[in-house]
Amino acid sequence: MAKGIMYVDNIRVEFDGEPSVLAVCQKAGVEMPNFCFHSDLSVYGACRMCMVEDTDTGRIDAACTMPPKNGLRIRTNTARLLKYRRMILELLLAAHCRDCTTCEKNRACRLQEMAMRFGIHHVRFADTREHYAEDHTSPSIDVDMNKCILCGDCVRVCKEVQGVNNLQFAGRGPNLHIATTSGKPLSETQCVSCGQCSAVCTTGAITVKNEIGLAWKALHDPQKRVVVQIAPAVRVAVGEAYGMPTGENVLDKLVTALKIMGVDEVYDTIFGADLTVREEANEFLRRLETGENLPLLTSCCPAWVKYVENERPNFIKNLSSALSPMQMLATVLKDQYKAKDAADGRTTYHIAIMPCTAKKMEAGREEFRRDGVPNVDLVLTTQEVIKMIKESGIRFQMLEKEAPDLPYGMGSGAAEIFGTTGGVAEAVARYCLPDKSKNALRMLEHSGLRGTEPIRFATIPIGEREIRIALAHGLSNAARLLDQIERGEVEVDLVEVMSCRTGCVGGAGQPYALMSKKLQRAQGLYEIDRSAMFKRSERNPVINAMYSAGLEDRAHELLHVEYEK
Repeated sequence: MAKGIMYVDNIRVEFDGEPSVLAVCQKAGVEMPNFCFHSDLSVYGACRMCMVEDTDTGRIDAACTMPPKNGLRIRTNTARLLKYRRMILELLLAAHCRDCTTCEKNRACRLQEMAMRFGIHHVRFADTREHYAEDHTSPSIDVDMNKCILCGDCVRVCKEVQGVNNLQFAGRGPNLHIATTSGKPLSETQCVSCGQCSAVCTTGAITVKNEIGLAWKALHDPQKRVVVQIAPAVRVAVGEAYGMPTGENVLDKLVTALKIMGVDEVYDTIFGADLTVREEANEFLRRLETGENLPLLTSCCPAWVKYVENERPNFIKNLSSALSPMQMLATVLKDQYKAKDAADGRTTYHIAIMPCTAKKMEAGREEFRRDGVPNVDLVLTTQEVIKMIKESGIRFQMLEKEAPDLPYGMGSGAAEIFGTTGGVAEAVARYCLPDKSKNALRMLEHSGLRGTEPIRFATIPIGEREIRIALAHGLSNAARLLDQIERGEVEVDLVEVMSCRTGCVGGAGQPYALMSKKLQRAQGLYEIDRSAMFKRSERNPVINAMYSAGLEDRAHELLHVEYEK
């Protein structure tokens, strides 16, 4: 790796392994303007906003694609560069829908930020670009390519991280634009609704589908009993919007905020996760005995399930039949509220607050309806809930704490870590291990189940045999793992896949974050697990009572689904 000394605006900076001049500039304390650079994606170098000037030759070049060189002297803010950047911004704005006040990305838009930073108050050029129809057909995201600036981040994340290759550059010259590879609306493509394209979109061209209006309508309807569940990953991300430390558990404040907004009952998705662990672990143990349809593939991530259905239908039989935690809790809840609804003449309206855009798609699947009624009536992402809290004028930091309601408000530490990569597999392993001691938990913690490697393996001794577990996060990594399994290069018994890198904490419905912040959220979940009252799903007393009261007999009916080609 290259080492040396550079001079950035006459500041002496040592570099050691930095991949680009842009990274060296950041090291020098200079925040370079850019649209197309994303540290988690390949270098593209298209926007040209990060141009720097070589003081010796006068040459200008893009800092993101320029390798550091010993003795190099550059300037980042000359009159020439300033004029150049302002011209780029003016041209981008000329071909951009500028309805900023009603845009989903208002005050979170990179183009808006750069226009303010460089003082662009007037656009001299006419908009001659072709206008495109908006696409609202996806259950998870909305697309308005009239707001696209062609940074290409969405194309690269769909190809490089998710391996779905559903987006591409289409057209040429002034007609260049982003489109699906088939040219069809999103709902008619191989899109898995992971939403990562919306997470990296620098403007409002691709956004999370906003369904806040439906939530308010339900909350203001006296005939509806609004019952909410909150996923683990949400509680360690919401606080970021209010200046609180990343990874801090703000569940109790979020419960208070929801009650102020009019929610009748607030439950915790970790209750559903404990149900999922029990059902999935028992299914896994049965398959181990028979050897049928191994490896077992976890089915908690709806984008992953959709990917298997679209791209790898030969593995559908390997998917666990256990419902996701969201669906587990929703099914039990709707079943339990039937009698109460009939008695008081109200309808239970169930909202799930999730870190994931694909959960919107999952909620709408026909498999998750009973008698034509969806188990989950509405899914709101973390971003949407933050907007609702702000709309309500609630000062989140000042709220008192209130615990989730019983009986569905408690869960194990194993359920808390569902929100990060490796968490589902570790929770299942905790259930399957005959040894229930603290030392067994420590063994799992250091077994390889936890980590950031895109694909990793762990071997866990259960009884007299060793269980081989594989984990992947990011669908392109999952595809590589499935290829290895198909070719016989690896033999595993259990496979955990999460579509989003780092797991649910990095879901597209969360506040935007780079890898370091996502890992802090994951650490926050592990901290909650460490202080949990009980660590294993089988110790949840409410679930034990429910199984004893008859859920055991109805478990297959209520808590399982069979996916078909």
